[in-house]
Amino acid sequence: MAPCGDAKLFFCILFITCCCTVTLAQIPMDCCLTVKNKEVAKALVADYRQQISGQGCAIDATILVTRNGRTLCVPADELWVQKLTIHVEKLKKLCKRNGYKGKRCNGVKPE
Repeated sequence: MAPCGDAKLFFCILFITCCCTVTLAQIPMDCCLTVKNKEVAKALVADYRQQISGQGCAIDATILVTRNGRTLCVPADELWVQKLTIHVEKLKKLCKRNGYKGKRCNGVKPE
């Protein structure tokens, strides 16, 4: 009778493992479907992240995060976007040094 109980336990663990694997593989991605090549004022942007095609999303893009939390999809390869990301990196360093205090650091989240 023990071998039957061991087999049931084995299949139960196997079933749970398979369910967890399938669930983890279906995590939805928040992807940009289109981009808008319209310059955004530096003062509005608090953060950004890169979206790379082939990693769950269809197109390459830079996702800008505004100070009030909105996301804007812009083309990653534009010069103005690259300059803006450099500005945001400098802003994040400045805010970290100042303890995220002050008007310039409004909306910038601690790393």
